[in-house]
Formats: sequence, C-alpha cells, structure tokens
Amino acid sequence: MEKNGEKIVNPAAKGRETSEFLMAIVRTLSTSADFEQREKEKARIEKTFTQSDKRLGELVSENYQDLAQITQDFSTISKSVNEAREKIKKIKDDLSSCKTLLHCKRDELRRLWIEGVEQKTMVAMLDQIEQIKEVPTKLDNLLLKKHYLHGTELVVNAVAKLENQLVGVEALRDLKAELITRKEQLHEVLIDELNKQIYIKSQSPNFSSLQGKKSSTAQKQDNLKRKGVNGIPPPEKMEFGKEVKEDLNSNPEDDPTHFMAILVESLYMLRKIPEAAEGLKVRIQPELSAIVARTSQHILESTSNHVDSSNQSQCLLDLLENIFHQFRFVAHMHKVVLRNLHRIITTGSRREVSGVPVRQECLYDMTDVWSKIQAVVELLLREYLDVENTSSSRQRAPSSFDEPSTDINSFFAKKRPAKPKKMALFRFDASIHAISTNSYVDDSRAFDTGDLFSSSLLAEMGLEKNQMVCKPSVYNITAIFKPLELFIREIEDAIACPDGRSSLQAFVTDFVQNIFLGQVHYTVSTSIGSATKGFDALRHVVDHKIQKELGVIKPLLTSTVTVDKNLQELRELMQDLPDYADQFLNMICNTLKEYRDTCHSAYREIVQYDSDERRVISAMWAKDEDISRFLSFSYEVRSLPSWRSLQSASGQELASEDVCSEEEIKALNSKEAQILISNLTSSDAMIQQEIITDVTQMRTIANVHESLEWFSNRMKDFSNCLSARSATTAADIAASEYPPVSEKTLSSLKNLVKDFQDLAEICLLLLHLEVRVHCFYFLLPVAKQSNYAGPIDDLDPDSNVLKLNKDLSSMEEVLQQSLQPKKFRYIFESLGFLVASILMNSIQYMKKINENGIKKMCRNLFAIQQNLTNITMSREADLDHARQYYELLYINPDDVITMIAEKGGRYTFQEYTELVKLHHRSHAALSPSQLERRMQKLKEVFFKTPNGECDP
Repeated sequence: MEKNGEKIVNPAAKGRETSEFLMAIVRTLSTSADFEQREKEKARIEKTFTQSDKRLGELVSENYQDLAQITQDFSTISKSVNEAREKIKKIKDDLSSCKTLLHCKRDELRRLWIEGVEQKTMVAMLDQIEQIKEVPTKLDNLLLKKHYLHGTELVVNAVAKLENQLVGVEALRDLKAELITRKEQLHEVLIDELNKQIYIKSQSPNFSSLQGKKSSTAQKQDNLKRKGVNGIPPPEKMEFGKEVKEDLNSNPEDDPTHFMAILVESLYMLRKIPEAAEGLKVRIQPELSAIVARTSQHILESTSNHVDSSNQSQCLLDLLENIFHQFRFVAHMHKVVLRNLHRIITTGSRREVSGVPVRQECLYDMTDVWSKIQAVVELLLREYLDVENTSSSRQRAPSSFDEPSTDINSFFAKKRPAKPKKMALFRFDASIHAISTNSYVDDSRAFDTGDLFSSSLLAEMGLEKNQMVCKPSVYNITAIFKPLELFIREIEDAIACPDGRSSLQAFVTDFVQNIFLGQVHYTVSTSIGSATKGFDALRHVVDHKIQKELGVIKPLLTSTVTVDKNLQELRELMQDLPDYADQFLNMICNTLKEYRDTCHSAYREIVQYDSDERRVISAMWAKDEDISRFLSFSYEVRSLPSWRSLQSASGQELASEDVCSEEEIKALNSKEAQILISNLTSSDAMIQQEIITDVTQMRTIANVHESLEWFSNRMKDFSNCLSARSATTAADIAASEYPPVSEKTLSSLKNLVKDFQDLAEICLLLLHLEVRVHCFYFLLPVAKQSNYAGPIDDLDPDSNVLKLNKDLSSMEEVLQQSLQPKKFRYIFESLGFLVASILMNSIQYMKKINENGIKKMCRNLFAIQQNLTNITMSREADLDHARQYYELLYINPDDVITMIAEKGGRYTFQEYTELVKLHHRSHAALSPSQLERRMQKLKEVFFKTPNGECDP
C-alpha cells in the first residue's frame, strides 16, 4: 500500500521476508556443491552485512540521544511496574485481613449502616421541610412578577410532597392547608389574568379621541390581518409545537402570546382547564359591557362632558369605532387562547388529568365569542337608536314606488271639488313667547335621558344615565351604518351563520326596515305637510338670508325650499345607508308625486274662477274644455324666439341655425297675434271673468315658476348623478357619488322631474299669455263700446286704456320682483306689436269715426306706448305703425289708394279694406256703389304693387 506517494511496509510482512531470506541463504549454502559458489555467496552476504552494520552504526549515531532516553524511560517504567506489583500484593493481603475482621463484626456494622441511612433520610426530610416553609414566600414573589408557570409548578410540587413524602409531619398541617388553599385559588388568579390580557389590554395606549385622527375601519382590519393586534401575530401563524418555557429574567408580558400560553399551561398543570374554559365563557358578556362603559366614559372625558347637537353623531361614531377596534382585539385574543387550549388537548390527550382526559366538549369556541359581541353591540344600538321608545309607535315605510309616465293633460282634467277644511282663525305657537318657551324646554330636555332609557338595559350594559355620549335617536344610524356594516361583514366572515346572516345583521335590517324607514317617512311627510298644507302654503317665500344662502336672485316658495331640504336629507341618507338606496329613492319619488299634485291643485285653484271649474282664458283658450287646443297653442308660443332665447339663458345653448332674423321674428310675432286674435275675437261676447284680476295671484304663479324651475334643475342634477343597477360596473360604483338604484325607479324619478319642468314652463307661459289676454280684455271694449264720433272736447285717452296701463304697471311691479330679468322681458316683449294688432284689428268694430275720434285713438296708442316704453325700456315702434294706420283716416280713400300705387302698401290688404269701409261708415253721404268701386280699385292697385302684401 502507498501513502502520500511512499510505499508503506507492514512490520509483520517485513519479518516474514527477512526469515525467508535467511532460510534461502541456508538452503543455498547447504545444497551448493561448488565451493566457489559458496564463497561468492558468503562474500555477498558479508558485503551486505558490512553495509548493514555500517548503516546501523550511522542510525545509532544519528539517534543516540533518543535511544538513550528510551532506554532510561524503559528502566523507570520497569521499576514502577515492579513496585506496583508489590503494592497490589500488599493490598490483597490487607483486604483479606479486613474481610476476616468484618466478618467477625457484621451485626454491629449493619446497625451502624441503618443508623446512617436514617440520619440521611432525616436530613433530606429536614431539607424538604425547610424548602416547603419557603414556598409561600417564593410563591408570592413569583406571582408578583407574574412568573405563573414557575409559581404553579412550585405550589403543585409542594402540595404533592406534603401529601406523599411529608404526609405524616404534623408540624406542617397548617402549612399544608394554606398551600392547598392557595393552589385551589391559583386557577382563579390565572383566569383573572387571562381575562385581563383579553379585555383590559384591548385598550390601546393611543386611544383615539374626537379631535385626533382616526384610521378607517378597513385599514384597522388590514393591519389586524397583516401584523396582528398590538404586535400579537395572528393565531394561524403561531408555532405551538415548541415546549412552553418561562424565562425568570424577563418580563412575561412583553410577549403576550407566550404569556397566554404560559397561563394556559399553568391551568393545565393545576388540572383546571374545564373550569378555566367555563370561567372565560361566562365572563365574555360582562367584560364586553365593561369595555363599553369604559369607552363611553373616556369619550365623555375627552369632550369635557359637553356634548352638543353638532358633534353628537361624531361622538357616537367615535365610540363605536373604538368599541369595534377593542372587540376585534378581544376576538383575536380569544382565538389565541383557544389555540392554546386545543394545543393542550392535542398534546396532553395521552396525559390524563386525575385519570380523566380533557374533552373537547368542555371548551367554548369563536362562535360563542362573536355571539356575545353581537349581543352587546345590539344592546348598545338599542339604547342609542331609541328602539324601545320608537317600536311602540312605528311608522311603516312607504310601499315601492311604481308609477308609469304621466300625461300632462291629466293634471288639467276635471276633478271633483274638495270639501272645504275648517281652518283655525289664528294660533299662538309662532308668537315670541311661545317660541322662547319652547326653546327653553327643548334646551332643558336636550340631553336629559333620564326617562328615555330602560334601567334594566342600562344596568345590563354597565352604563349609567350620565354615561351616554349622545342623545338617543333613530337618526343615529346614519352616522354609524357604514362602519357597522363593515364590522358585521367581519363577523359573518369569521363565523358560519346558519342562514348566511348574523343576528346583528338581522337586528340592523329589522330596525332600518321596520322603524327607521317609517320614522323617516313620517318626519318627511310631517315637515312637507306643514309647509304645503294651508291657505297660504304657496304664497309664503323665503327671507333674504335663506335666499342668499341658496344663491338665487329671486324669491322662492317656502314650501319648495322645505321639500328640497327634506329631499336633500333623503339624498344624504342614500349615501349614508347605501344598502337602502332604493327605499329612500322611493320616498323621494312619492314625495315628488305628492308635491307635484299639490302644485297642480294650487295651479287649478288660481286659474279656476267659478264653481263649474271654468278656467281663465290664458289656461283654457276656448270656452269649452279643449285642452289639446291649449297645448297646441302652447307649442306655437314655445316656437317664438323669445322662448328659445329664454331656454338658452337657462343653460340650453342654441345652435347658430336656430337664431331667427328680424323678418322671422316679425313673422312669428304676427303669427302669435293672429292666433290670439282668432281665439279671443271669434265671439261677440266680451271677456268677462276669464282673466286673473288679482295681481297677487300672478305673483304666486311667478314664484311657483321660479321655485319649480330651481327645484327641477336641482332634481335633474340629482337624477343625472344616479345610475341604474343593471348598467353599472364596479368602476362606475366606485366613482359614483350615489349607489346604483333600480332602473324602474330611476325612470319614474326622471318622469317626475320632467313633470315639474313642464309645470314651471306652463306657469311662465301662463304669465306670458295672461298679460296678452289682459290687453284683449281692456282693448276690445275700446273699439266696440267707445264713441269715436263725439264732440271736440272728448280727446282724453279711453278709460279702458288707462285701466290697461294701470294693470300693466301693477303686473310689472309684481313680476319684476318675482322673475329674472330675461323672463320678465319674455313676458312683456312684443307686447307693443300685439296691442297695435288688436287696435288695428278693432277698426272693423267701429261704427264711425271723425277727426276727434282719430285724435282720441292716437292718444290711446301714445298713452300705451309711453307705458310700455317705461316697462320694456325700449321704444315700441309697432305702436307708431298703428298710430300712422289710424292717421290714414285723415286722408281721402282715393288719395290712400294713389299713395299705395306710388309708394307701395305698408299694411295688409285686409287692413286697407277695413280702413276704407270705416271711412264710408263715417260719411253717410257716400253710396254703396262708391265703396264697391273703391274696393275694386284698391284690389287692383294693391296686387299690382311690388311691395304690397296680401293676407287672405
């Protein structure tokens, strides 16, 4: 074999080779017959021996010191071996002698050995007694430092010794009784410590206050899942395979998870696991109630016990968020305890306690914990939501809103007259004394919850009357609904509910559906009812302060603002309680429907003037009830440029092709005048009661228009913010201000908004047409009843013209205060053209006229022109045109025909015809043949004139 490149020769093999070599030499010398051969072999051997001797000498010289040392050492060792042999021989002889002597004294030695054993036992027992006497002191020190595992082991071992090795020591009887008592009480200390870790430690040092910044519930939940509560890792990530040990040199509470494992291990060592599980289970609800009481007290202290109406909901929200945060910690700690208990059951199933193994059935589970949490939260909500006081007088929520699109004609249909209601002549509830008294009573009762709460519930919650952070109200649900629903989802994710819904969710759902929705509906209905019912409901307008706050320039009806305020509250409820958005939208639609009917009823009362429900001409436009004709006319009026410019001012921009030229405007104004004249002069009867004579009613109509237009725009903006549930994506829901709603309800809302917009437009159209009907009312008698062939001193304007001017001035005064400038212009613009058309068309009703009558008519036109100029701030050139028309009566008809032939006609053929006829009626000497000749000549000249016009 080789090692490190060198051949290693085994010593035994080397000896065999040497022996074989010597035997070979002997055989060679003995068998060789040749002397020379033997001599050669001898010489070779001698030579080899010489070389070997020489080599040996060299090696001895080289290793002389080592060899000498080895020789010396060998001598020493050999001497020591000989001495040892002699000593061993002597010892054997001595042992033999001792054996002989001991055999002679066996009984005495046995007695001494037994006495020695007894002495050792007594000393050991005294040591144990001394140790047992120190156990109470050591136990107190260990419990003081919360080293419960060592303390438990100490007392268990001490009691075991007292019951076994030291059972007969009478001096230890009192100590034994004390230690047994402390052992029996120690498990209660351990259970109390477990409860303290679970409940008291749940109050984080950085307890949030009203002024502090609070993280969202979702963020708290994420932190809980990611890194545990207060530094405790989630139970699913804790390692339970390791042996539980306790370090006496560290604070056990620094690691809560390990500390709780030590507590459970200590309870197992005391054989008190079932009692511990039961003790933890029965104290869940009282401890949770104590958390509620402590948190409520902290909230009150943080607000210095001054809770006003402005921050009541914030106080309750802060209370619940802190309670939820602590309840999550409690549930988390219970999960840690249960994991340790299951570890004990799993790893200790082979180690029976008192001969009986720990069973799974003796423990509780997380379902019990979450059930108690839900029960405490439900009790808390019952107090703050005032369930006990509202359940006795529940208001049912309105049924689902299902209304098809309506036809505007139905609102003007003939309806049965309502019975007159008995109205109180006066009340004192709005007097200064009543208001001040009610304010004082409300302030004194604002936070007096003494009669509002059930004492049994308060006692069960551990609360006192002065520990409520806010006044109980069903509306408190709006501030807490979202975090409450998030907490409920956490509970439902943590436990498997039998019907998929937790008991707390069932309570919240029942409260919202059976109590809150009904209360909201009742409150809204009462508020709107008080604002819309009554004789002057649609006459009261808001004051300038509210008007400024709303950002409007013209007065709005108090009822409309009240309805909008209530609907704004419902819209906020849709955001606060997104799960019930459809129900609140149904309430909005029902409220809109009722208010729409109220506005239409008020509209009918204004335009109705007798018991037969006949309406004013501006609303009826015929003596029968032909509403379609009215709407047809309304469509014609809406085509006017003034109406289109008004819509453009409201935000609907007009295209460039929709802008009318001056000729088109004149044509449309002429068409309007023709429609009005054909409708209002078709009968010989004068307009009697078919106008609105009370200007305050016109103010009311103007206020209704402004209010409903403002209201419909706000509701339109709201409807545009909503989206149907069927056509909404997750991204749309996240970006939307309101939750998605039912498509059917949304369609109903848009139809109702359209109804309000239509009614607002109808009110404005009514004012536009009513002013024109007033012109007919006052101007038709000017031609039919006045005398224009009177004496020279009858030159003053007609009394009806003066009445018209006064009426127009009155309407200007009320409408200017109630309508925006562009709408005001829409009412009075082109009025001069209509007046001119009425007076020019009225020439056919004049029997005759003289120069004084012509002057009187010109004065009528001039008086109206002055008044309209003051109203519209522009000269009404159309009245100049009418005045020049009547001044043609100064000229002979033949000269007029000649003028038409030379310069062209400025008026229609019909107007020239009526002018010639009036001239013949005014001159009795003229024969019918002359009239016929002039009419024929007028016809020939007019239709041959390039600039002439004909109006067949």
